Amino acid sequence: MQKRTERRTKGTLFVISAPSGAGKTTLCKRLLNKKSDLRLSVSYTTRSPRKGETNNVDYTFITKSRFMKMLEKGAFAEWASVHGNLYGTSVRRMEELNRDGYDILLDIDIHGAMQMKKSCENAVFIFILPPSIDTLQDRLVKRGTDSKEVIAQRLDNAKAEIAYYKDYDYIIVNDSIDRAYRELESIITSSRLLMSKVNPKWIKKVYNV
Repeated sequence: MQKRTERRTKGTLFVISAPSGAGKTTLCKRLLNKKSDLRLSVSYTTRSPRKGETNNVDYTFITKSRFMKMLEKGAFAEWASVHGNLYGTSVRRMEELNRDGYDILLDIDIHGAMQMKKSCENAVFIFILPPSIDTLQDRLVKRGTDSKEVIAQRLDNAKAEIAYYKDYDYIIVNDSIDRAYRELESIITSSRLLMSKVNPKWIKKVYNV
């Protein structure tokens, strides 16, 4: 990965969460395709790949035994058990992205986000909501990847997850993918323009003050 020159702003960590089926993955992929200075910190997971997913791009798919060994060694900045599968964010991957001058996007569940909130005070936390529970159910059914029992579990979990909305900085209701993306992009842009994000080293180098 090619290193970037001195940045105008400090690196920003964007943490995005949502109930399963709210459209988070679609929004994140569009954002990453359009923002060359934003990189996804690919999470590790013990679940099996879904159709169309690529190892080390969507997730790094590993066995439960390997995950537990990594956990014992302190390899994860956060981790969580979701629908019976384990997910974790690699400390090393985040450090490498930050060193190379990229803003970091984390696509993680609420439990992982709450862990990150305790350790990353300057991170930006964004929650994606579906228009309604009924719409969420329709999306999960149309996705065609889960049984009726799993969908029912996901809906129950969604209601519990939505209760955490107050712990996030921004809320986006995804009733239109295009509008939701514009709102997400505006959050990224405005967050980067905050005075607290200005890199003093860049100011000193450019303006000699």
